[in-house]
Amino acid sequence: MRILTVLISLFCAQTVLAQTTPVDSLAKAKQAKAKYDYNKLNLKNRANDHFLIQFGYDSWAGAPDSLRITGLGRHLNMYVMYDMPFKTNPQWSVAIGAGLGSSNIFFEKTDIRLTSTATSKSVAFRNVADTNHFKKYKLTNVWVEAPVELRWVKNPANPNKSFKIAIGAKVGTMISAYTKGKNLQSSAGNSIYGNKYTQKTKERSFFNGTRLAGTIRVGYGAFSLYGAYQVTGLFKEGAGPEVMPYSIGLSIGGL
Repeated sequence: MRILTVLISLFCAQTVLAQTTPVDSLAKAKQAKAKYDYNKLNLKNRANDHFLIQFGYDSWAGAPDSLRITGLGRHLNMYVMYDMPFKTNPQWSVAIGAGLGSSNIFFEKTDIRLTSTATSKSVAFRNVADTNHFKKYKLTNVWVEAPVELRWVKNPANPNKSFKIAIGAKVGTMISAYTKGKNLQSSAGNSIYGNKYTQKTKERSFFNGTRLAGTIRVGYGAFSLYGAYQVTGLFKEGAGPEVMPYSIGLSIGGL
């Protein structure tokens, strides 16, 4: 009698499983399909890096040692972006924008002559270690830029909680170039006018007015690692050293 009861119980359990398993599997399949049904996603108000702030390290590729570059060069970029997802697959999108980019390169015991003279038609980097020099000295360039990116995001409905990658380029026009020195010192290292004394010289005639750079971003959510390499020379041909600026840093996206 006990054996008959056990057999009946096993038969009933098998029957229930046979009835419920296909239904559960079908439900899961429908949920998986709905998850990737891009036509039902509302992407109008999604945050996908419509505003970008980028900052980090700057330097020059191909710079000779005679330029005496020192310290940590840095950049700060800010862009407003318009993101356009693909209708067939909104994991992919194209973004275009506009904004400002800057670069600061620091030098040690150097004087940069940005204005031409009767004997010099190019920028001059003078070693002034044996004479008066600034304790802190930098060259700054500022551009108005238009970046464009091809973007991919794992979760198009919520990019702020998803892995993402973007490759692209940016073209810019230079609006400012200047050197800035702080705390003029004698060759012995003594301050001449005090540590608050600064001197600024603006001139951009030696620089290429247009720059083109390739870019890449890889990250998660609002934060990405960012890199850029300028493919056009910083200086006009014959007007300065043949250097290519590059940047590595952090990109923060919002909105």
